[in-house]
Amino acid sequence: MSQKRYRTGGIGHTGAGNYGHGLHLAYRHLESVEFIAIADPDHIGRQKAVEETNALRSYANYSEMLEREDLDIVSVCPRWVTNHVEVVLACLEADCHVYCEKPMTATLADGDLIVDMAAQKDLKVAVSHQGVYFPSTHALRQLLQDEKIGQVESIRAHGKQDGRGGGEDMITLGTHTFNMMRFLVGDVDWMSAHVTEVGEEVGLDHVRVPTEPVGPVAGDCIESYFAFKSGVTGFYDSRKDRFGRGGMEIYGSEGIISPNIGRADQVAICLDPCWRIGDPSQQWEMIEICDLPLKSEESLDYGNHLAIVDLIEAIEQNRQPLSSASDAVAALEMIVGAYQSQLTKARVSFPIKNRQHPLSH
Repeated sequence: MSQKRYRTGGIGHTGAGNYGHGLHLAYRHLESVEFIAIADPDHIGRQKAVEETNALRSYANYSEMLEREDLDIVSVCPRWVTNHVEVVLACLEADCHVYCEKPMTATLADGDLIVDMAAQKDLKVAVSHQGVYFPSTHALRQLLQDEKIGQVESIRAHGKQDGRGGGEDMITLGTHTFNMMRFLVGDVDWMSAHVTEVGEEVGLDHVRVPTEPVGPVAGDCIESYFAFKSGVTGFYDSRKDRFGRGGMEIYGSEGIISPNIGRADQVAICLDPCWRIGDPSQQWEMIEICDLPLKSEESLDYGNHLAIVDLIEAIEQNRQPLSSASDAVAALEMIVGAYQSQLTKARVSFPIKNRQHPLSH
């Protein structure tokens, strides 16, 4: 990393998405960064954020902050997507690189606006899909590339499946999962899906307001099928009140890997391509795939730290961040594509032609 010192800031909105998963704290312990300013219309929340970041100045209006301060990188922190597109575009207009909370936008059209402006301004936008920055994820991808389980054939992913199970789980947490699937096996060619609500086929009359403003949602059961360009088949499911912890299994021609076993530095592996429950001849082994940095436990804080390190490297190397605005749009395509398929009862080819949200019509 160069000796350049980056002037950074954060935009939050206490009471309306807050500071997301601590995106304003991602710059701590980085010698190349000076945290300059914070913006938040809520006075109490703003003062708290100043104390957390040691910001030199604070603003009630983010536009005023962007106008007055000469910033290099800004975190767009709120969990709510309500104003993401206008705030990110304002940051780009002010010649700032951006670290944005997920989901980046509610519609593909809004995501396209961000991708296009970033390209026009030659700026970088990273999105807080922290999982793709962790050492364990890179080690897992290397295992797959080294054909530890032979040729990868399918990847089966699951939502958290709590009270938000179904549509809200898919957009709130599934965006991490879909970004991870693409990181491991590449882009989607086409998809199909089945979305239901209490066993009924979902239509536009099932659209509901989610717990947080992350765009329209529908269904308490999602079952999606993906055909990746790499030839890998993908599956995603989420059902309400199953109270799973999410995760995935990866099937190859010579075995199975399950990375979600409670320890980030280990995976469960079986060198048998068929999962036969109760078969004593089928042996599962726990293997370590990476060293974990002390105190990290691959937490969100550590993921945010890694994301900023990568964003600075992306700026200096003139490449895209590991989780870029384009990646966020591609993950969102896998989400809205489920509704598009359900409503049309047909396969959905990528890129999706309808860039508006299918549940908005």
